This record gives sequence, C-alpha cells and structure tokens, in this order.
Amino acid sequence: MKGFIKVLRSCTVLLVLMTVILGGVYPMMVTAIAQGAFTHRANGSLMEKDGKVIGSELIGQQFTNEWYFWGRPTGVKPENGLLVSGGSNLGPTNEKMLKSVLDRVRALQVADSANRGPIPVDLVTASASGLDPNISVAAAQYQVGRVAAARKMSPDALKHLIAQHTESFGSGRLSTHYVNVLKLNLALDTLAKK
Repeated sequence: MKGFIKVLRSCTVLLVLMTVILGGVYPMMVTAIAQGAFTHRANGSLMEKDGKVIGSELIGQQFTNEWYFWGRPTGVKPENGLLVSGGSNLGPTNEKMLKSVLDRVRALQVADSANRGPIPVDLVTASASGLDPNISVAAAQYQVGRVAAARKMSPDALKHLIAQHTESFGSGRLSTHYVNVLKLNLALDTLAKK
C-alpha cells in the first residue's frame, strides 16, 4: 500500500506541475513573444480606416457595391456570424450547387453587361472555409470594367492598382498569384480621394 501512495503522490505532483507549466507559464510565454515580435498578426491582422477597425486581412468580407471589387462568395450565413464556417460540401453535379453558380454568373453578367470575358471560377464558387479573403488576379481583372465605370476611373489605373496589390504564395512554377480584396478596396478608396 505504501508503494501505491508513493506513486499516487508522484503522479499528483507531476499533474499539478504540468498543469502550471503547460496551462499557465507556456501560454503566457508564447503570448508575450507573439505580442512582442508579431503584434499585427497576433492580434488578428486587423485593418483600420480612419482609426476604426474595419476588418481582418485574413477573413473575407462581402462587398456588394458596384464601385468595389467583389471577393469570393461565402458559405457563411450572416445570422451565424463567423462562428460557423465551411464550404457547402455540395459536389459539382449537385443541382443546388449548379443553381447557385448559375445565379452568381447571372449576377456578374447583370452587374457588367458589357463584359463578355470568361468568368473566373473563384467569383462564382466559395472556398473550402467560406472565408477566403483573396481572389485570383484574373478575378480582379475581370471586374476592372465595372469598377472603372462606377468610379469614373481609368481601367489602366485600376490594372496598375491590382498589379501593386498582387501577392504570391510558393515559388517558381508552383507559385500562385492572388489579390487580397480588402486591401485592394482600401487602396481603391485612397486612390479615389486623390
């Protein structure tokens, strides 16, 4: 029985010690390092306009006004907020999926009836998370005519703005080029004020 009590005492001391270290000291240390070295990222990559937080560069927002670039459709229902995210899990042959894609195609055609170019797939389908903040460069360029007409701006100025805000992931032939919609729209607002 003495051996059992000794083992139980050792296990209890180890449990308390590990709880303090892994449940308290380690998280505080990681938080302090993140706040010191990566403040912007550690706080959610929040973006501000005129001193007010307007969103995060990591979470897609729905822009519906014709004078803004539109992001990917979202699978998130507004009444659920961002707590419930995810794709629809509908396959490419599912009738509901086909209907929603066709509805989005029609909405894009109505918004810019003069544009007869191929519609990039990321403008009519949601990402797996439903919260993707980025679109392809082709999706941004597809919208240049609509945004230029709505803002009475030169399409070349918008193409230059897209080029300035194009980011890439990966390297070489495997790199992917994309545009963060929130950053692009903030830059668009700044450019329009000049």
